[in-house]
Amino acid sequence: MLQVWGRRSAFNVQKVMWLIGELNLQHEHIPAGGSFGVRDTSEFLAMNPHGRIPVVKDGDTVVWESHAILRYLAAVYGGPAWWNADAGVRSQADRWMDWAQCSLQPAFVDGVFWGGYRTPPHLQDKEVLQAKIQRCGQYFRLLDGVLADRAFLTGDSLSLADIAVGTSLYRYFELDIERPLVPHVEAWYLRLKERPSYREHVMVPFSELRGRVEF
Repeated sequence: MLQVWGRRSAFNVQKVMWLIGELNLQHEHIPAGGSFGVRDTSEFLAMNPHGRIPVVKDGDTVVWESHAILRYLAAVYGGPAWWNADAGVRSQADRWMDWAQCSLQPAFVDGVFWGGYRTPPHLQDKEVLQAKIQRCGQYFRLLDGVLADRAFLTGDSLSLADIAVGTSLYRYFELDIERPLVPHVEAWYLRLKERPSYREHVMVPFSELRGRVEF
């Protein structure tokens, strides 16, 4: 059976769990990270020398890094709907996955969420935080234009692109921050919230993380 290490409130773990839910895969979830510990054990470090979550073990195969896990699960279990045989078609999702990791996530997760929500007010760099909020606004306006003529990022159906980018939406819209008007993004968010796996694995309360720079 597929085994998954991580904690439910961890952003990168949520991406993986969302896809596992979409694929309806039987799995064992092993809490790790935060108050659960585990990451510094010799057994865990033998699987991932970086000591980071999530980690997935599928038989003799161990995969770490959330987007590598998404691609692995899609390739092994997703079929053509998730892993097209045409590399050009697959690249449509790949581009958004890389953009999410290299652009959106540094601005929102590392910048706004960590720099604001997870950092105690007296330790926040307000100027840097505001700059990150503005950058996020630019990114979500970009997404709004892309989503003006489609239901999901690569077309009419959910793909790895939506998982990589869409995991941010719950926290983005829950935080008390300045946001631009992005009606197409909001409509996309409503469509994602209709999916049981999104509600179960992404819309997870995160109040335990407030003001906690180490967890």
